[in-house]
Amino acid sequence: MASGNAIRGSRVGAGPMGEAERGESAPRLRISFWCSNGHETQPSFASDAQIPETWDCPRCGFPAGTDRDNPPDPPRTEPYKTHLAYVRERRSDADGEAILAEALAKLRGEI
Repeated sequence: MASGNAIRGSRVGAGPMGEAERGESAPRLRISFWCSNGHETQPSFASDAQIPETWDCPRCGFPAGTDRDNPPDPPRTEPYKTHLAYVRERRSDADGEAILAEALAKLRGEI
């Protein structure tokens, strides 16, 4: 026996599909973007929209530009810095030696 729900399998707002029901779609432009790996992406833009200089490549994530022969460079990623690397940026070797000597003197009970 079938259930009594008449709208089973449809969603709110569902109706006949087609241009006559939805109206005319806006004029579009398809612009090609190339990344440094040679991947081509063709997003579509409204004909009166401002086209961006770069677009993220959906395949590799690198930035892509409209010039096929001269794509944008991939971003440089800085390596992970350790705590010691940050300390060395703030202090010179002489400062480090002075701090170490003071800590050793305190441990030995000289201070």
